[in-house]
Amino acid sequence: MEKLMQEFYARDTLTVARELLGNYLVREYEGERLICRITETEAYIGRCDKACHAYGYKRTARTETLFAPPGTIYIYLIYGMYHCLNFVTEDVGEPAAVLIRGLEPISGIETITRLRYPNHCGPLNAYQTKNLLNGPGKLCKALSLDKSCNSMSLTGDTLYVVRSGESPGAIHTSARIGIDYAEEAVHFPWRFYI
Repeated sequence: MEKLMQEFYARDTLTVARELLGNYLVREYEGERLICRITETEAYIGRCDKACHAYGYKRTARTETLFAPPGTIYIYLIYGMYHCLNFVTEDVGEPAAVLIRGLEPISGIETITRLRYPNHCGPLNAYQTKNLLNGPGKLCKALSLDKSCNSMSLTGDTLYVVRSGESPGAIHTSARIGIDYAEEAVHFPWRFYI
């Protein structure tokens, strides 16, 4: 499988957000390879998007990673408890990223399940299966991703994306989720899912 390199991420954020769909996110975890298909993304572009942490090129300790080279991992904490995984896009100094919102497990499902539901025994019920990886905080928990991964490169060997070689099928578009504060950016159709 071909790993996506920096050139893939060094492009228009909306294009990257769409083209990530259907490809595989690979997490090397304690000697095991956890593989998930990317099923949902959202784009954030600091130069024009009030939902982006670095809107208007605002630089803080938290947002500094958004100005890093394309293909850098940006992980932040929301509500003091959930981590969110993002891939930095476009040129160095241009704050933009793609949030990974949803995944589908392909390989390493037992470990993914144990990490996501640490106190659960036995097979998952329908509700647990549906909610295994259908949100940014859930997927970070299921892949053991936290702020220690912030600023790592997607071209390394810990977390990376490979081409699946499959068509993602129909790609749907909508407004992004949970950004009611973002004024006109609330309506940007920058959420993509399959």
